[in-house]
Amino acid sequence: MSYNFDAAVSPFIKALPPSGLAKFLDIMAANPNIVPLSVGEPDFDIPQAVKDAEINSICEGKSCYTPTLGLLELREAIADDIHKNYGVKYDPKTEIMVTVGVSEALYTTITTIMHPGDEIILPEPCYVANKACVILAGGKPVSVETYQENGFVPTIEDLEKAVTPKTKAIMLGYPNNPTGAVMSKEQIKAIGDWAVKHDLIVISDELYAHLTYGGKTHTMFTSFPEFRDRTIIFNGFSKAYAMTGLRLGYIMAPAAIINAMNILHQYVVLCPNVTAQYGAIAALKYCRQDVDNMVAEYSRRRQIMIDGFHKMGLPLYEPEGAFYVFPCIKETGLSSMEFVEKLLEEQEVLVIPGNIFGAGGEGYIRCSYAYSEEILHKALERIALFVTKYRNLNKAK
Repeated sequence: MSYNFDAAVSPFIKALPPSGLAKFLDIMAANPNIVPLSVGEPDFDIPQAVKDAEINSICEGKSCYTPTLGLLELREAIADDIHKNYGVKYDPKTEIMVTVGVSEALYTTITTIMHPGDEIILPEPCYVANKACVILAGGKPVSVETYQENGFVPTIEDLEKAVTPKTKAIMLGYPNNPTGAVMSKEQIKAIGDWAVKHDLIVISDELYAHLTYGGKTHTMFTSFPEFRDRTIIFNGFSKAYAMTGLRLGYIMAPAAIINAMNILHQYVVLCPNVTAQYGAIAALKYCRQDVDNMVAEYSRRRQIMIDGFHKMGLPLYEPEGAFYVFPCIKETGLSSMEFVEKLLEEQEVLVIPGNIFGAGGEGYIRCSYAYSEEILHKALERIALFVTKYRNLNKAK
């Protein structure tokens, strides 16, 4: 008699829907003819200095466990980079933890701070894993919808409606995936003051910090010293340095919470990949020009996407960060999922439905411009034909 593993599955796992992103990535992998605007992954090669550092570390036999928090040399390089770029100081010995991607940073943080029944406010649209991690930790995600007219940044009025005595934290992600929104200093100050008023933890995912355009720059949440003692910052190497598969991120936070998170971290992963850590040291020390070159190319691609969707007449918030556009497709009369499925079937173009990023994403699609200009132009031509068809059909109803 076989064991009934279905009955053994945790109720927390059963409560989670399958990742919406994974479904579409599987579709893309199965059909090489698809024109993709789906994956949020740089199409650039890893910088040469990173390759050299990783190869050298292997050749030199540097394959042993590292300290659980990560190589001190890497944490020192992170601290130096943050201080140089944002003027914020973190103690590399006690206030920085290197993680297996920002995904582990997210899971470790939420699991460490969550008490049963705690609530975390999630401005949406937001990264798909945020809500799942709160549920897995036994907490309650509380969605706050953001709107295009407000630059996809939550208003204090809407946050006030969501806060309760059970609220533990607010989780932010700017520059934003999927909208490309970037918070201004004034908006950060207002949300930080609101968090202080309600004595909340601020979790700030700043993975796309280096990827900003049009004169816009990223402001680190803890650039305001008064928020430092309640803020947990995520960052990493996947997006800016084209190191997605190397799975390396980091957390910056007060020593007390880093110490607590490290207890979970050491049992789950023991330590991050040592080879990737040596590559990350090289990235921080020698690869800023590589990042600047990639950002310049993303900026050109961003303009291609903006021009393309404006030409179609679709409402579009012009992104200031990350590498996504988030056009509104409501005038086609299709839901986000219908639009994506029909576009794939009729034009073989794959985009991501906005609703998988939360309720605020319904009526939108996410398109990545981490692809070549040739792919972008081909996809835009096909999307334009599709939009014209369904806009006309919707008008004829």
